[in-house]
Amino acid sequence: MSIFQIKYFTKLYVALGLILAIISIGISGFIIIEHYTFLEAFYMTIITIATVGFQEVRPLSDSGKIFTAFLIITSFGTFAYAITAITKYVVEGEFNYYYKFYKVNNTISKLSNHVVICGYGRNGKQAATVLQSNNRPFVIIEKSDTLVEQVREHGFLCIQGDCTQDEILMKTGIVNASALITTLPIDADNLFVVLTARSINPKLTIISRASDDNSDKKLKIAGANNVIMPDRIGGAHMASLVIKPDVIEFLDHITGQGGPNINLEEIVFNELPEHLRNHTIKDLEIRNKSGANIIGFKTASGEYVINPTPETKIIPDAKLFVLGTAEQVAKLRELLQ
Repeated sequence: MSIFQIKYFTKLYVALGLILAIISIGISGFIIIEHYTFLEAFYMTIITIATVGFQEVRPLSDSGKIFTAFLIITSFGTFAYAITAITKYVVEGEFNYYYKFYKVNNTISKLSNHVVICGYGRNGKQAATVLQSNNRPFVIIEKSDTLVEQVREHGFLCIQGDCTQDEILMKTGIVNASALITTLPIDADNLFVVLTARSINPKLTIISRASDDNSDKKLKIAGANNVIMPDRIGGAHMASLVIKPDVIEFLDHITGQGGPNINLEEIVFNELPEHLRNHTIKDLEIRNKSGANIIGFKTASGEYVINPTPETKIIPDAKLFVLGTAEQVAKLRELLQ
């Protein structure tokens, strides 16, 4: 439970406790002093602490009048505080929080083929930005109260909790997710997330961050499809910008970091439609019909072919790597459906 939740729960419980205490004291006093029935004592207590000024059920004795005066004095401020606390709870406090929480959970439950991001540090934030720019749905898991507020300010779907816990991963709809990105700063935590996620969803594409040079092999053994070492990649990228700057900038541009105008996309053929069976790249006339260019091909066995020949056959479980504008790629996807 977050500090936010504890704070508002405490205020609510105190307010409800004060109201119940005042009502109990009032009922008990009227029953003992005035010998009222329970209903009469309850009625007298309510009109007294609410200061509505209705007439007593029966004339009060001197002791009853003193007790009533005492009840009014002690309950006036207390009752006002309790009502204010409860109203604040409903309007802007925990009630509103749980309403938003319900909406988030309801939205997440309807997701499929989305991405789960574990951690909203520098790497997690960048991953979320790129996914958003490419219109890919995603859910973020973050433990820090401060970072959770930042995530929600950006309008991202977020689950607060420890992503090494099975129940937290399940709340993200990981069973229906297509990929998971774990960016936690500690390699052991990333390893635990990879093991847990792989056991829950064997078909999940898992990408993990690693800091230590010896962690990448362990993470792959645990089930990660790819392991990224930000420090190593960052240094290599900077060196490449010195050696061949225009090539690297061009690659950054077409791989999604330069904007949505030019895209390098992959098209997967899990099951070939009837009109694509026994066809070659030449038969598809991709360039003439869509304007996009095929620059790579991945066979079912995992072999990469750069700039494949027109005679390359389209086979099940193969991938085409296509370069073009968003409109050209969209048109190509329609042609291949």
